Amino acid sequence: MDLQDQLKNLFPEHTPSEEPETNEEQTIWLQDDPLICKYEKRKGKPITIIEGYTGADSDFKQLAKEIKQLLSVGGSFKNEQIIIQGDFRDKIMKFLQEKGFKTKRVGG
Repeated sequence: MDLQDQLKNLFPEHTPSEEPETNEEQTIWLQDDPLICKYEKRKGKPITIIEGYTGADSDFKQLAKEIKQLLSVGGSFKNEQIIIQGDFRDKIMKFLQEKGFKTKRVGG
């Protein structure tokens, strides 16, 4: 007895819909100037800083989460900046350009 049969026993009057619902999130990225990807060293460790986003903070936080998951590294969102541990400017810039952002590389 699978899950569908169990549900039919519990709710005999319910008719399941034919099309499964999809929850695809569509994010809207607002940007006037290019995003700036900077490289710095803090306490002797390399970090990448992304700044210059003019849209909503929640969208920028979501972007930070996607970048951290893509690179499998740590990072944070502070003071309207995304801080990523390590020097990943090339990968981050490629990812942002695929998302439709303009990017600018700054620093060594």
